[in-house]
Amino acid sequence: MNCLAVYHIAFEDLGTFAAPLRERGYAIAYRHAGAAPPTMEEWLRADLVVVLGGPLGVGDIAAYPWLHGELAGLGERLARGLPTLGICLGAQLMAVALGGHVTPRPQGKEIGWGELALAAPGTVLDPLRGTPVLHWHGDNIVLPSGAQALAATAGTPCQAFAMGTHALALQCHVEFDGAAQEAWLAGHAIELAHAGADLATLRAGTARHAVDLAAAGAAVLERWLDGLAA
Repeated sequence: MNCLAVYHIAFEDLGTFAAPLRERGYAIAYRHAGAAPPTMEEWLRADLVVVLGGPLGVGDIAAYPWLHGELAGLGERLARGLPTLGICLGAQLMAVALGGHVTPRPQGKEIGWGELALAAPGTVLDPLRGTPVLHWHGDNIVLPSGAQALAATAGTPCQAFAMGTHALALQCHVEFDGAAQEAWLAGHAIELAHAGADLATLRAGTARHAVDLAAAGAAVLERWLDGLAA
């Protein structure tokens, strides 16, 4: 089996999701969405596609026109019910490809560690109950028709959604690997400064929560992959 991981910035990779995917037998191929965009055949041929996060937004299409191709590939894949996972920007792109949209978060950026309010028991997100996750976004997802909201936080009514069993979108960073923390902090230095983020607080949150999130995040991924195979 093959997993196509579409990324927008190198350090926002599969993180803690990479190991369980490889253990399941997935061969992972990374492609940059703009510098090495997948062809439509590649979008449709992959057994699994994961669209990762990054500092861009869906509203940046005029500046980064290759986002059109990414939305087109996602749209075709989702229309065919093919297994697709989106994280942060990837989740926003999935929402738009499915007919939803994205709006600026009225309270500004949500950056830091915090628990999710899960919509209901019995979903793939159950392993995250009581486990803080990393939030890092400034936009909110408005759900497409037919999607199931799975989680929220204050000011972010959609932290995750599912479309059937084949599509899972995570606004928050469930895949975050604490070992990559300094790459994230350096790579997003300008955004963090503009947001007034406290780096000491972010580092302390990672020290407290990253190990637990790695286990809970892997369990979420395993549950979702089990559902694909059912």
